[in-house]
Amino acid sequence: MCLAVPMKVLEIEGSPDDFLSGQIAVVDADGIRKETRLDVVDRWPEIGDYLIIHAGFAIHTLDPEEAKTNIRLMHEMVEKVEGLEATENNS
Repeated sequence: MCLAVPMKVLEIEGSPDDFLSGQIAVVDADGIRKETRLDVVDRWPEIGDYLIIHAGFAIHTLDPEEAKTNIRLMHEMVEKVEGLEATENNS
C-alpha cells in the first residue's frame, strides 16, 4: 500500500517544453524537503501548487485548497490513531 502525501512546490527547474532540461521541483511537507522529477506529472506545476509524489516522480498536481483539505484529513487521522493507541496502552 502506498501513501501519497501532498508536497508544496518551492522551486522549479527546467521547462515543460524541453525534456533535455532538468525537469525537477523542490518540494516540502512539514519541513521535509525533497527534489522530485517532473517528467510524468499530469500538469506542469507552479510555485505554491502541491504535488503527489510516487517513487521520486511527481504524478499529480493539486491546487492549494485541495491539498490543504487532504493534509487536514491526514492530520485528523493521525490524531485519532494516536488517541486509540494511548487508550489501548492505558488499558
